[in-house]
Amino acid sequence: MRIIRGKYGRRRFDVPGNISARPTTDFARENIFNVLDNMIDLEGATALDLFAGTGAISFEFLSRGCAEVTAVEKASVPYNFIRKVAQQLNATNLRLVRGDALRFVETCTATFDVIFADPPYDMPGFGEVPGAILGSKMLHPGTIVIVEHNRSHDFSGLPGFREHRAYGSVNFSIFEVE
Repeated sequence: MRIIRGKYGRRRFDVPGNISARPTTDFARENIFNVLDNMIDLEGATALDLFAGTGAISFEFLSRGCAEVTAVEKASVPYNFIRKVAQQLNATNLRLVRGDALRFVETCTATFDVIFADPPYDMPGFGEVPGAILGSKMLHPGTIVIVEHNRSHDFSGLPGFREHRAYGSVNFSIFEVE
């Protein structure tokens, strides 16, 4: 795993082979963060990384100056990997939650400036994830929501849909709360 830009930029970490997560490619991650940089100033922002996997998105948020990042991951191996990398970086502003991301969405009352969700593509109920986030209490006017998905999903009919971006086989739907 490589952190692309910011204060941790170009740092690399060896991901354990037994992590079954499908990490967002460096190419797609770099491009979606370029889009995000044009939408919001991440310096001092609060971010949520749902289905955090390797934590690459969380660490990219931290590296680019987010004041606080919450990462939610259910599986123990990726959770422990994220915790280990956070310790190595002395990233004290990472709040790591071990638990089910959808249950977190249902119960969380904190609001975030940016929410990134990368659920497993084969997860039952995958198509309901964006609506659950957009209907949650975690939003405030201006919140940006990014959902990573494959090309078989179209979320353009949901409220706040702003745009769709595709980088190779990786697709992102971007929403902005009014």
